[in-house]
Amino acid sequence: MALALWGLGRGVFGQHEGPGQITPIPIPRTQVEEWAQERRSASEGLAPSDKAILFGDLHVHTTFSADAFVMSLPLVSGEGAHPPADACDFARHCAALDFWSINDHAESLTPAHWSETVASIRQCNAVTSESDPDITAFLGWEWTQDGTTPENHWGHKNILLKGLRDEEIPTRPIAAPYPDGGDIVTLAPSARAGLALVMRDRRTLDFTRFLEESASTPRCPEAEDPRQLPTHCREVARTPADLFERLDAWGMESMVIPHGTAWGNTAPPGAKWDNQIGGPNDDPERQSLVEVYSGHGNSEEWRNFSGVLLDADGTASCPTPQPGPSGFLPNCWRAGEIIRERCLAEELNPTECDARAAQARSHHAVAGKTGFRTVPGAQLEDWLDAGQCRDCFLPAFDYRPGMSAQYMLTRTNFDLAQPRAARLGFIASSDNHTGRPGTGFKELNRSEMTESQGPREGAPDLLGTAVPPVAHSVPLSDQTLNSFATRDVERMSSFFTTGGLVAVHARGRDRDAIWQSLRQREVYGTSGDRILLWFDLINSPAGPGAPLPMGSEVVLDEAPVFRVSAVGAHFQEAGCPEFTRNALGAQRLEALCRNECYAPTDRRKLISRIEVIRLRAQSRPHENLGELIEDPWLSLPCPPDEAGCTVEFSDADYTAGGRDTLYYVRAIQRPSPAINGGNLRCEYEGGRCVSLKPCHGSAAQTPYEDDCLEVIEERAWSSPIWVDQRNPAQLAGPKGSP
Repeated sequence: MALALWGLGRGVFGQHEGPGQITPIPIPRTQVEEWAQERRSASEGLAPSDKAILFGDLHVHTTFSADAFVMSLPLVSGEGAHPPADACDFARHCAALDFWSINDHAESLTPAHWSETVASIRQCNAVTSESDPDITAFLGWEWTQDGTTPENHWGHKNILLKGLRDEEIPTRPIAAPYPDGGDIVTLAPSARAGLALVMRDRRTLDFTRFLEESASTPRCPEAEDPRQLPTHCREVARTPADLFERLDAWGMESMVIPHGTAWGNTAPPGAKWDNQIGGPNDDPERQSLVEVYSGHGNSEEWRNFSGVLLDADGTASCPTPQPGPSGFLPNCWRAGEIIRERCLAEELNPTECDARAAQARSHHAVAGKTGFRTVPGAQLEDWLDAGQCRDCFLPAFDYRPGMSAQYMLTRTNFDLAQPRAARLGFIASSDNHTGRPGTGFKELNRSEMTESQGPREGAPDLLGTAVPPVAHSVPLSDQTLNSFATRDVERMSSFFTTGGLVAVHARGRDRDAIWQSLRQREVYGTSGDRILLWFDLINSPAGPGAPLPMGSEVVLDEAPVFRVSAVGAHFQEAGCPEFTRNALGAQRLEALCRNECYAPTDRRKLISRIEVIRLRAQSRPHENLGELIEDPWLSLPCPPDEAGCTVEFSDADYTAGGRDTLYYVRAIQRPSPAINGGNLRCEYEGGRCVSLKPCHGSAAQTPYEDDCLEVIEERAWSSPIWVDQRNPAQLAGPKGSP
């Protein structure tokens, strides 16, 4: 027995997770050109341009990521391995993307897995022509930092590398540690052995091997020059400033793209973007884009609420609810109400029940994002819609408005010698964890095309849900939780969607052309549908024949005039094209694509309207953001025409306002069904959520055959255009609050 425990703890009974085998067959050149010609034809009557619109996914995980590996286990009804080769084949043959990137978590990437990742991405590109590829694969990783307080939280960032030559690739990816400095992917040998003994399946044994390989990779020693570090070690950067410095030291051309910024599962309550605007934790050259939407929800919109109130010394307390359809129910407040209801059900004194409710609110507020564990035995339905943005489009779970894109772009850092605000272009991607880039082409197969899955029936209660309810809360400090039990997995499952796409306006299909468009912020994001979108300033200083595209910055002395054109995405037909079936074969087509591929018809969906958002950066400290964020500022209807929609607008108040102003647009499609489109599917009475019909991750509660379809308005978000005053007005005196 002791020998078996030793062997399981060392992972020797499991197999190394390999990179897989890429299918060496490109998309037929005639098919690539047909799709390109169709996009050119769609633009001719609306927005003639010498640039092509290309669609990609810049946020993709394989089972080289620890969390993706967990999701592949039988424990959570996983499918098994989805290594880098799967991501390449899915992007090319199932989703028919133009480009994609791999972004496995650096915290679990061993030297061997990094080497295999590099080789796999090179193989993916080698299938096609370098100068005119059917698809371009970029190399990258994710720096995954979760803080415990707003002060030590920086968030998740994808690092994207331009080149694939040895001299363009660092020896190792750069990981993030816990705020206390410890390594993120760790599990004691006894815990690894226990997991394998309990499950007793080959895939879980492979996972113990994976954890052992990760645990055997030592932390790199401190060094100014990362090139002098040993090959076999894990390089770590504690803050964005450290990350930027190490990327500078490596000297490779790279981008850093924040994502999932408003997601409360990773960001603590009260988190704000303030400490990443200017200063050492900002890098405007390298960090010029933000992912506003993914399969984990939308981080675009600002709202005036917070999950906690923080005193000057950082002490957390619970805010009161904001009623109504646009209101907010704090998690901590709902925790108190759950305890009160239990207390009264036991016929205890109402005064005692009030005291217990107050204590529960305090326990939850202090516990932060793991506060749900302070209410023993609480079920998903008990929480109602606590913590969620009620009127946001497919919001991220447990929404953090201070980390939203609108907050980032409006907030100004006045602590700098030259006050500045962030200037970030918008993209969207999938954040897929099953090696499937670009899953949003069809709203099918929820359990495979989203992260919405949970423990299988009869699995051990690693999530800590089988706890009897009691009429009092329990401080988090009194509990011992395993790593599985620190995530509110069941509630999160209703917020997972098929994810978004990034689109670029590029002068070619090759790597250089795509990279240049990303650098210039001539990019936009979609919620998954391949909507065509153009957004230009048409009265630029260069003259009427030289419009400025999305992502531009300009100084203007007159009212800006803009043109927006949009064309809806193609309707899809069932199944897969013949060339995909021939390339992958029946078995791989079923395992990887689930027999569904990008298969556009000649018909397009209708654009219903263009929404214009106007944001004005703060001009004085503490200026009220609610007066500066106008969403929507304009809503311009579109005719019911499959050929698309073009609108023009101007801002007559720009010059009189005396402020630098940015504008971006959303192209909104007519309603259509989408996986988890209703999130928790609340039933409201009098503006209050009274019951839920959630989409559970557990197949025992919501069958995986149920795609939980609800109608949404698919959309595309342009990158902003910044229009600056030559001599902006300087306002004085405090007003409102940030």
